[in-house]
Amino acid sequence: MNLVGLLIFLLVGGIVGWLASLVVGTYQGLLVNIIVGILGAFIGGLIFNGGRMVAPEASIMSFVVALAGAIILLLILNLVTRRRYF
Repeated sequence: MNLVGLLIFLLVGGIVGWLASLVVGTYQGLLVNIIVGILGAFIGGLIFNGGRMVAPEASIMSFVVALAGAIILLLILNLVTRRRYF
């Protein structure tokens, strides 16, 4: 992965994490948004691909899967921490 690819990866992760935090209603910073977006993409990919690891592709469906995974991750974190903000 080159530098431009890495920057796009981080940018999309930040956007996905930010959108998920808006849906769930949590407040978090940029770094946490990026982490939630990246982990959410991983979790969503595992859930929607039947537990198999597949190569990611740049598509709207991949974005939706990443967003769904990030929302699931934030909901689980809210249940575990029992706080609205973390």
